[in-house]
Amino acid sequence: MKIAMVLRNDDYTREVEGEIKAKLRASRKRSYQFVDGTDDNPDLVLSIGGDGTMLEAVHQYGLDSTYVGIHTGHLGFYADWRPEELDDFVEALDQVTPQIVTYPTVQCQIHTRDGQVHTKWALNEMVIRNASLSTLVVCVFINGDEFETFRGDGLIVSSPSGSTAYNKAVNGAIVHPSIEAIQLSEIASINNQTYRTINSSLVLPKHHEVELIVMNPQIMVGLDREQAVWEQVRAITCRVGQEKVKFARYKKLPFWGRVRNAFISD
Repeated sequence: MKIAMVLRNDDYTREVEGEIKAKLRASRKRSYQFVDGTDDNPDLVLSIGGDGTMLEAVHQYGLDSTYVGIHTGHLGFYADWRPEELDDFVEALDQVTPQIVTYPTVQCQIHTRDGQVHTKWALNEMVIRNASLSTLVVCVFINGDEFETFRGDGLIVSSPSGSTAYNKAVNGAIVHPSIEAIQLSEIASINNQTYRTINSSLVLPKHHEVELIVMNPQIMVGLDREQAVWEQVRAITCRVGQEKVKFARYKKLPFWGRVRNAFISD
């Protein structure tokens, strides 16, 4: 089995990496090869760190790879294993045929005023803000019909797995990853006698598309951990991505258990 590793940049994570490699090399049940580049087509990509590390791994190795996470901090949504479970993890790799679960993505197309179209995707979310501290102004269309004109700090278009991240911080709904949907949530919208928005998150099914007509000359666009300033953007369209991210589950850890552990349990 060819394994690639993506690490959080700290000493403890590198120590965990060394332990995993030593245990895998000592295995007498399977042969493991460690690879570095995306051209090596790894059978499994192992993310060691936090959810940010997993996002980095997914964007580095793409949608054709399969992922598993070891969390070197508090429990994360994308990680099934902790450092104290390394022996159990290696035993599972040796003996268990994993369940492959798939998580929907957000597919975005950024349309610039010169006619160019840039296709992007995110596992967690796409975030749009004004590039300066002034108000973001966006006309929101759903399936080609005008819905509202948004004024405020920004908008989030999240996937189901991303619904527990920035989306939750602005009181968006938590959506199970088995539901193929995207969610549009507002960041500090302006609502008064002159300007009004729905002021609530919208969950859109797979066959729906949201179009954001941009009124600002410069905007900041965030796609998971990547962010950049874009100029002269005419519109951004978002929908559920056609491809999904694959995760190898070697043990049962239900989504709602992850939610409870992250937000409710002590």
